[in-house]
Amino acid sequence: MNNSKGFSLIEVLVTLLLTTLGILGMVALQSRSIHYTQDSIQRNSAVELSSQLIDMMRANPAALFDEVPPKHPTYGKLKNSSLFFKTKGNNFSPAPAEPASNACLTPTTAQQQRDCWIAQVKNRLPDGAALLTSQSYVCRSSVAGNCNNQGSTIEIQLAWQVKKDSCPDARAPNATTCIYRTRIEL
Repeated sequence: MNNSKGFSLIEVLVTLLLTTLGILGMVALQSRSIHYTQDSIQRNSAVELSSQLIDMMRANPAALFDEVPPKHPTYGKLKNSSLFFKTKGNNFSPAPAEPASNACLTPTTAQQQRDCWIAQVKNRLPDGAALLTSQSYVCRSSVAGNCNNQGSTIEIQLAWQVKKDSCPDARAPNATTCIYRTRIEL
C-alpha cells in the first residue's frame, strides 16, 4: 500500500490538465465561430445590397440601355455611362445627394433610388462610406475584375472593413478589406 502514495493526486492533476485543454479548445472554437458569423452577416448584407441594385437597374432600363424597350430579349447595347455606374476610386455621377429622412420610403426617380441605396451601403457595411469610393464599383465589364466599359455584362463589387488578415476571400485587395463581386447580364 505504501507504493501507491500520491497516485490519486497525479490522476487528479492529469484530469485537470486534460479538462483545461478541452476548455481552451472550446474557447478558441467559439472565438472562430464568432468571427465566421460576423463575416457571414457582412457578406449577406453585401449580397442583399447587390441584389437591390440589380433590381433597381432592371426597373430603370432607360438609365442603362441605348434603346428602350430593347429590340429583343437578348439586346445588350448598354450605355457607356449611367447614373448607376461608377469606377473604383471615383464617385457616382451625378454625385449622390444625402436623402431626406423620409425620402427612402418611396423614392420616385432612379437617382433617388440609387442615392437611398448608397445610404444603405454606408450604414450596413463596416467603413462602407470610404470603401464605397475607393474599392467598390459598378461598371460594364467583359472580363471579371476589370472595368473596361465593354460587353453587356455589368459587374458590381462591394467592399467592407475587417480585422487584419481575417477575410477568407483570396480576391481581397488588402489585409483589412473583404469584397463581394456579382456579374450579371440584364
